Amino acid sequence: MYLDIALELIVGFFTLLLVLKFLGKIQFSQITPFDFITGLVMGNFVGDAVFDDRIDITEIVFTIVFWGLLIYCVEKSTQKFMAFRVMFEGKPALIIKNGQILYQSLKKNHIDLNQLQQQMRKQGYFSIFEAEYVILERDGQLSIVPKHEYGAPTKQDLNIPKKQVSLPFALIMDGKLAAGNLKEAGLTEEWLKEQLSNQGINDYRDVLYAEWQENNGLNLSKYN
Repeated sequence: MYLDIALELIVGFFTLLLVLKFLGKIQFSQITPFDFITGLVMGNFVGDAVFDDRIDITEIVFTIVFWGLLIYCVEKSTQKFMAFRVMFEGKPALIIKNGQILYQSLKKNHIDLNQLQQQMRKQGYFSIFEAEYVILERDGQLSIVPKHEYGAPTKQDLNIPKKQVSLPFALIMDGKLAAGNLKEAGLTEEWLKEQLSNQGINDYRDVLYAEWQENNGLNLSKYN
């Protein structure tokens, strides 16, 4: 019995993983009500099947794959047709406009003032009146446009000279060389070993994490 449960869990786990890979990262990185229901249902498929002796592995796989195909069809439909997009994903709602709270919009989206204050505080705005516009996004998060006097100054405002932006590359992680990142950064292993040697390090295993960025050079953290 325990072996059967373990086998069904393993098959269900990898089937779910493959289906989620197929659907793409966006599907579950921005949770909408439809996505939330989808996740619950797919998890329940496996959970219920494990403890039901009448369901075998092939039925678990079929159920998950078929449900995944339904989700895929819905996602394709939302990409092509605006009506489906609004139906399944919802649409953003304006909560504050020109510094004024839109009460009817709050009521329609089932948000009270305490929830609005809490979400705004999480983004660093401790007064509702610091916002010029607030938009309730499809995933339930708030996007805030602050009033001019409360907005953070940009580098352009401060006349800071423009600098080239570069990505950091993790070259060593958990004592192991990230060869792909090293190559993508246009560096060689000989160069890296020389840099480590200059800091008295002769083995990758002595380094917990090492990162290189064009503007900042090589930075690393050793194992304690």
